[in-house]
Amino acid sequence: MTKAEEFDKARRLAYKGDFSLVEKLYHPDCKSFDHRVGMEVNLDMQNALVPIYDCRFGPMKPLYENFECLSIHRYIKVLEKEIIYWSVISVLNYLDGKIIRHTSAVETLDYDPGENQDWNWDDYE
Repeated sequence: MTKAEEFDKARRLAYKGDFSLVEKLYHPDCKSFDHRVGMEVNLDMQNALVPIYDCRFGPMKPLYENFECLSIHRYIKVLEKEIIYWSVISVLNYLDGKIIRHTSAVETLDYDPGENQDWNWDDYE
């Protein structure tokens, strides 16, 4: 399994309440800027913030991957009172094979990115 596939699987599981793979992949000193709360968070805070949104992750596309850095793009469907679609690029930096920095750039979309594509959200439940 590639780093991109491992990360994608870990985040999908985390949003279902299973942090076992997150704990394996992330360095204990990992830092992340969480755009939802507008501040730098550690791994414990990041995990605590996961249940803020009910999300469905769409397809993941690796943009760049080597032993010290990973960048992926994916779409996220936020299932709240009003459905919101995000386009997210995540960049991960590694130290000793574990994620030490997790940064994501999020853009809110005014359309459903799954429309007229060769995939649909039901494929990613």
